[in-house]
Amino acid sequence: MHLPKAELHLHIEGTLEPELAFALAERNGVTLPYATTEELRAAYQFDDLQSFLDLYYALMAVLRTEEDFAELADAYLARAAAQGVRHAEIFFDPQAHTARGVPIGTVIEGLGRALERSEETHGVSTQLILCFLRDLSAESALGTLDAAKPYLHRISAIGLDSAEVGHPPAKFREVYEAATALGLRKVAHAGEEGPPEYIREALDILGVERVDHGLRCMEDPELVARLVADRVPLTLCPLSNVRLRTVDKLTDHPLPEMMAAGLLCTVNSDDPAYFGGYAGDNFDAVRDALALDPEQLRTLARNSFEAAFLDHDEERRARYLSEVEAYAFD
Repeated sequence: MHLPKAELHLHIEGTLEPELAFALAERNGVTLPYATTEELRAAYQFDDLQSFLDLYYALMAVLRTEEDFAELADAYLARAAAQGVRHAEIFFDPQAHTARGVPIGTVIEGLGRALERSEETHGVSTQLILCFLRDLSAESALGTLDAAKPYLHRISAIGLDSAEVGHPPAKFREVYEAATALGLRKVAHAGEEGPPEYIREALDILGVERVDHGLRCMEDPELVARLVADRVPLTLCPLSNVRLRTVDKLTDHPLPEMMAAGLLCTVNSDDPAYFGGYAGDNFDAVRDALALDPEQLRTLARNSFEAAFLDHDEERRARYLSEVEAYAFD
């Protein structure tokens, strides 16, 4: 669907398509445990979040140089633009790369090289969000933020991702306080597999401005009322929810109920190479499975730009919103 949209929940490492993985593996002398791209694509079937993460981190071994990261980001931006994305706020996981000997500067400068030419090349404005891996220590997160300080001109916000259960947001209070002092915006994954209380912690202890996923807020009517009253955006990822078994099938997804409750919902792709679709594919999927009408889809697109970190450029936000209003559905 080419409806203009912002993508606010996208892990750049999760855009690594099998073809690019093999090309980078060959370039960097990395041997993958798969004979063909078809065999690798067949491995993109998961029982839960952890089984996905195991493959996700293993394939990162092919990413070594600035050129690799630039090529990865450029490939995503081309696909996103073709599906109507006009603005993308892109997550990356520096600890997953520094742990295997890739300097944080290589990661950020490589991604930055693609992002700084994105508007001219693809017509997509971009921001970069540095995410901490919640299954690592709080000390590791603080060290990562410190290592990123020379590159803060390329970073707009911080986030929190990876295995959620057993790693509550409160664990990362100190690094979020440090990021606040540096003037960075704040988001966090909460309420995907973790309980509604994790959403509360993300809001009250970390001070996040957006909740990534937030699906399980629907178990707590009081929390829903708070999210509605405070207009806290939720960056939902429907195809991801199905592939990771958070939702059994797409027709069961609570998106319509969430919208009806007044929640500021957005639709995003999460890790599209692994989960079966990019931003436009997710819009198509929820339209078909949940019988969303054009105005509901327009609301989702409008929400995405309203939730974007474009406070420094309200003129741009207004331009994108006018594109949403002018879009003619087939």
